Amino acid sequence: MEGSRAAVHPLPYTTYQRAVEQETARFAEVAEGVDPASPVPSCPAWTMADLTRHVGSLQRWFSTLLTRLVQEQPRSREVELELPDSAQEYPRWVAAGIPQVAAVLRATDPHAPMWAWGEDQHARFWARRMLFETLVHRVDAERSVGRESPVDPALAADGIDEFLVNLPHAHLFAPAVAQLKGDGETVVFQCAGPGESLGEQWRVRLEADGFRVLPRAEDGEPSGARTTTVRARAADLLLLLYGRRSYREAAFHVTGESATLDRWFAHTGF
Repeated sequence: MEGSRAAVHPLPYTTYQRAVEQETARFAEVAEGVDPASPVPSCPAWTMADLTRHVGSLQRWFSTLLTRLVQEQPRSREVELELPDSAQEYPRWVAAGIPQVAAVLRATDPHAPMWAWGEDQHARFWARRMLFETLVHRVDAERSVGRESPVDPALAADGIDEFLVNLPHAHLFAPAVAQLKGDGETVVFQCAGPGESLGEQWRVRLEADGFRVLPRAEDGEPSGARTTTVRARAADLLLLLYGRRSYREAAFHVTGESATLDRWFAHTGF
């Protein structure tokens, strides 16, 4: 399995800095006052306490990696969490970590070389990853309490790109990704919401030895009997890729073989 194109960073690094702060604050605000034992339907077997601890822990872990600019894959993920004794305090614990996260992101040279599990071996990888980890879990929290979950279209499109560019490397912690194979089928994810250009699309080729995201130079109008296309708003596509939506919902317009999509989603969850 190979990554077939260089990672794309169409948004300025400062956008990731600001968005991480905003998404974290929104997450903490949603979680505040919610029963920690409440289930989170989009994260099976997790409670709100589990989700909140996960968000706060990962942010502190990512911040540690950035501070150290690690050059090799860490053997341990142990960091000082200062986790409160009571799960009721977890949302305030997440919020209290925002200044530290913001300071680390401001102090980090986004172009500094460092280890990352994805394709882009620079510090900017972790700022981008932190953003979408936090954004998707903010949506998880909002949906669990019946709140609307708007996602900025520009951030959503960047999140789609970030997910697909790094997916070939996710087998490190999502083994099923390594078994995603095919016989030349192409899957196209295409933005088609109000104000979103149909030209914003990502094409993935399933091959006998794995899959690859096609370079933008190979992009064009999706066509052919072996092409399956999913069109929707960028925000809906992002949540679809993360397993928070189903392509069978009315928000998605699908052409091609549903079996190809079933195979895709059976192997790409993480």
